[in-house]
Amino acid sequence: MKFCKKYEEYMQGQKEKKNLPGVGFKKLKKILKRCRRNHLPSRMSFTETINHNCSRECPVCDGTFFPELLKEMEDVVGWFNENAQKLLELHLASGFTKCLTWLRGNSRKKDHLGLIQEGKDLVNYALINAVAIRKILKKYDKIHESRQGQAFKTQVQKMRIEILQSPWLCELMAFHINLKESKKESGATVASPPPVHALFDGCALTFDDGKPLLSCELSDSVKVDIDLTCSICLDTVFDPISLTCGHIYCYMCACSAASVNVVDGLKTAEATEKCPLCREDGVYKGAVHLDELNILLKRSCRDYWEERRKTERAERLQQAKEYWDYQCRSFTGI
Repeated sequence: MKFCKKYEEYMQGQKEKKNLPGVGFKKLKKILKRCRRNHLPSRMSFTETINHNCSRECPVCDGTFFPELLKEMEDVVGWFNENAQKLLELHLASGFTKCLTWLRGNSRKKDHLGLIQEGKDLVNYALINAVAIRKILKKYDKIHESRQGQAFKTQVQKMRIEILQSPWLCELMAFHINLKESKKESGATVASPPPVHALFDGCALTFDDGKPLLSCELSDSVKVDIDLTCSICLDTVFDPISLTCGHIYCYMCACSAASVNVVDGLKTAEATEKCPLCREDGVYKGAVHLDELNILLKRSCRDYWEERRKTERAERLQQAKEYWDYQCRSFTGI
């Protein structure tokens, strides 16, 4: 089955249950076909017509194709982030907050399998839309014999509307593994999901030479790999946090890179502070704590986690002591 048909069937099935945005795959392909027809020379053989490519700078495509795709990407990423955040808040809430969250989310399935399926549906949605965007941009570059599609992809990554960069995708992958593992530990059987949702082979946390990797693979061999090694301390991320550029660090390592005290936190970081990897500035204030990933790594690396917890606790206490000593001296004028 061609991907276009597969994508349309998937989105149609999802829209029957809930109204959600998607990539207008057929509509965008029609724009590209219309572009090719409008640029055909008057005298051309059938074979030449098939192999003809549009000019590299194309007002027909660039005036409609990219703006339309950009709007659709914004809608897809916005819907995904909002719903993923709601689901994770529902799972991580405790006490009175948990009761309120459950009551507000009374339309959701409240059983364990319902949470697993909803998390998997969201990961499916993110990955299949990411593939759709990649394929339509590849089609654009093929027709125009250009790299404008790749340049557009780089641009949206800088605009932070690339769905594979979303920290909530990483959180959902960890969430999916956590729920399945907790179900196994409880001794209950995990029911297989319906075939219509089986678009990817599941999520897994693997270790290659001690280096952790969170991966998820689509059925058409498209794989997402998230490196969980902090590029600052060169160890497995502890108390992980994702910057708005998509790179993941230990929380204390990120505070050190942003030149802020752990008591003040990353919200106080200057806008000029840059990500140590991509050197993009202004990436600290919107950072997201990866709580589900934290739970997953704690379960998977117990000895390392306990040792690192003791070390970080001592460092945090030392930083807190220095911070409040400084505040007291400033207040008293000493």
